[in-house]
Amino acid sequence: MRAQSRAVAVLGPTNTGKTHYAIERMLAYRTGVIGLPLRLLAREVYDKIRALRGPDCVALVTGEERIVPDRTQYWVCTVEAMPLEIGADFVAIDEIQLCNDPDRGHVFTDRLLHARGLHETLFMGSDTMRPAIAALVPGVHFQRRERMSQLSYSGSKKISRMPARSAIVGFSVENVYAIAELIRRQKGGCAVVMGALSPRTRNAQVELYQNGDVDYLVATDAIGMGLNLDIKHVAFSATRKFDGRRMRPLGPDELAQIAGRAGRYQNDGSFGVTGEARPLPDEVIEAIENHQFLPVRKLHWRNARLEFGTPERLIASLETHTNNDWLTRARDADDVQALKALIDMPETRDRLRDARDLRLLWDVCRVPDFRGISAAEHAALLGQVFEFLHGAGRIDTDWLARNIQRIDRTDGDIDVLSKRLAYIRTWTYIAQRKGWVDDEKHWRGATRAVEDRLSDALHARLTQRFVDRRTSVLLRRLKQKESLVAEVNDKGEVTVEGELMGRLEGFRFRQDQTASADEAKTLRQASLAALTPLFHLRADKFYNAPDTEFDFTEQGGLMWGDSAVGKLVRGDDAMRPQIAAFVDDEAGHDVAEKVRRRLQHFIDRKIAALFEPLMNMSRDETLNGLARGIAFQMVEAMGVIPRERIASDIKALDQDARGLLRKHGVRFGQYTIFLPLLLKPAPTRLRLVLRSLAEGLDEFPESPPPGLVTIPHIPEVPSDHYMMAGYRPAGARAIRIDMLERLADLLRACDSRSGFEATPDMLSITGTTLEQFADLMEGLGYKAERAERVKAKPEQPAEGAEPVLPDAQAAAEPAETQLAAPAPELAPEPVAEDPPEVFFTFTWAPRPRKDSRPQHKPQDARPKGGKPKGAKPKGKKPEPKRDYAAQAAPRKSDRIDPDNPFAAALMGLKTKG
Repeated sequence: MRAQSRAVAVLGPTNTGKTHYAIERMLAYRTGVIGLPLRLLAREVYDKIRALRGPDCVALVTGEERIVPDRTQYWVCTVEAMPLEIGADFVAIDEIQLCNDPDRGHVFTDRLLHARGLHETLFMGSDTMRPAIAALVPGVHFQRRERMSQLSYSGSKKISRMPARSAIVGFSVENVYAIAELIRRQKGGCAVVMGALSPRTRNAQVELYQNGDVDYLVATDAIGMGLNLDIKHVAFSATRKFDGRRMRPLGPDELAQIAGRAGRYQNDGSFGVTGEARPLPDEVIEAIENHQFLPVRKLHWRNARLEFGTPERLIASLETHTNNDWLTRARDADDVQALKALIDMPETRDRLRDARDLRLLWDVCRVPDFRGISAAEHAALLGQVFEFLHGAGRIDTDWLARNIQRIDRTDGDIDVLSKRLAYIRTWTYIAQRKGWVDDEKHWRGATRAVEDRLSDALHARLTQRFVDRRTSVLLRRLKQKESLVAEVNDKGEVTVEGELMGRLEGFRFRQDQTASADEAKTLRQASLAALTPLFHLRADKFYNAPDTEFDFTEQGGLMWGDSAVGKLVRGDDAMRPQIAAFVDDEAGHDVAEKVRRRLQHFIDRKIAALFEPLMNMSRDETLNGLARGIAFQMVEAMGVIPRERIASDIKALDQDARGLLRKHGVRFGQYTIFLPLLLKPAPTRLRLVLRSLAEGLDEFPESPPPGLVTIPHIPEVPSDHYMMAGYRPAGARAIRIDMLERLADLLRACDSRSGFEATPDMLSITGTTLEQFADLMEGLGYKAERAERVKAKPEQPAEGAEPVLPDAQAAAEPAETQLAAPAPELAPEPVAEDPPEVFFTFTWAPRPRKDSRPQHKPQDARPKGGKPKGAKPKGKKPEPKRDYAAQAAPRKSDRIDPDNPFAAALMGLKTKG
């Protein structure tokens, strides 16, 4: 009879009627078994068949539920619980593509290889399994089924604009609850469906959605496995999920499995993204809409021929590899991990005397870890169960009763009830095992009753939290409308049904001031209630935003786009400021802490990037002694120090130490010791903020516009502020310190005793007029003597020479005229006397500065080896003016300027000589 059996693979996308077809085919035979991927789906199919054939011939067998009438003909099971030894005429396995699942795939692969009906075997699933089924199931027939409705991509939508009859999909309990809370505030309520819910709770929640009490469904990917709901649109709030071991993106086929829930029968459906999920790539959209995916290349497999001779042989048989190219050994599942843990326990290993003990231990290890506390906790529970079964042959009734009694409580919130439901599933599973407990019927009924009570309580809590009718009525009365929708637009304006209620600035709500006192209180309550889940979603978006979306102001504020979200506050280290986040109390501590942490990451990275040369210098272990001390001072001053403050330290530095500091970019200028890279606009702006914070200033000095060589010098502004900005005051203006050093290099070659005039290079470097340059030089300690002289006239052509016409006039003359016409006689014009030329002569004549600091004479004005040229001795009368033009040039000093970049080479030449 087995030879007459035929295998059929019915493959295609979702909404093709595959499950309905399988039910029809099974009912056409006398007996049949159908294996389904989820307990929820098994219950749904069981209810359908029972309605068609009655309860006396239909069995439901799952890990936690076992309903087996005496005259059973049709078995509806989870794939793991399928009875394979009864010899049914028809066998079907749904969602066969789960052979590729890392955790449960080996079970589906085993059914693909070995589960067969006497007359017909049916595999249902995705078309991606066609090559694998063709290779592994000889003589299989394929049926391709097309989707009964169109599925199209609709882009990204805000939750506030989500159409009715939509399902929003999340991949964590926290995400599902946050979205459900948001929909409750904006849309009046939603149903919640998760894989961890019991069938009773799930059915009650689905009924809320199906009968129209709510128009929205928030679910995990549990809805992707065959749950037939009236959904028009599926929106993904994320496209990544935690698979038990790591966060990973969902593949196009996985997205299609969930998106395919939209559009049932002949009704078209749509899918898209919402919340923080990014728009789907074009190639993914095309694959989902056209149902074209890469075929499955490897199926997860585990050896089903186990050896129970010794523990080592059992584990070795479970770890056996296969030579089949289509199969790959599955990773150790929970049952294998529990087996290894129990075998390593001496008290368990001592009880393993023969193969019967090993079989019992393996059966115990296959109890799923519904609780999910830890592997050690699960192994300890299984060890206790094995001890009872090995010793007395039954689980101790009192021990079982105590564990169930602790769970049989309906108080607590959603999370507490969900945990109790997970716990009771363990005892429900144990009670379903044949021969494990006394009075199996009693304990199966008892555990089922506890699960039902917990399920009802959980449904009530979910409805109370996510379908708050009382709040909806209050809001309708407030505006005298049927429902209220709160929205936040791109400008941060918070509206309810189009009426402005205030503005959301970052994470602070600013209420509209036009409402009356009574209205304002109600409006704020309604607004904050609607904004509470938005704060969490906004905080997640904020935390994942790139640094390019953040900035700091020149007064220490921290911005996210156009919104102020915090400010810098003084810390123990000037280079490590702290953060004060601007977050409303109603947003909660978690949101405030997430905002603070993200801003701290931003400013720390900003400091590390802009002050990288300083950081590298501070970490350089080759710097020691005086060089390390100067490096420390450079870090404290954030890269800019007036030379006079550390003049003695600089003078004491040897050439090797200077070389080490120069490698880090330090420049030893005549007026300033600085790092040129830190004079760029971005580091300068940040240095002003950090120094102002460290000094406790109430108002921070602003950074000068980038690109200016000189800026006005305001006497009321302290000179230290100019130094922080990278400028040095000199007269009516302040000059950028790097340009000042370039000017100093030019002045070094001038005779400051005899006097010199400004060169075009000097004026070009400073970007000033001659009068402005004279004022700047006086601010640097020079005396500027103004004088006038006759302006030199341009050379005239020699007498009798042909006059040169302008090019334009020459070009306009005909060629013959240019060659033949005699030179015209030009009438003499009256000669206008040119105005005299103004010039300045500069000599070194330092004056006391306006501030209280001691005057430091710039070294660039000193001749090598002597006092500044032209300087008057202190306390002596000025010498009579001499004719320096006839005086010989002073002898150069043998002293080598240590700041000369060629100082080391010059010193070597001097030593050689």
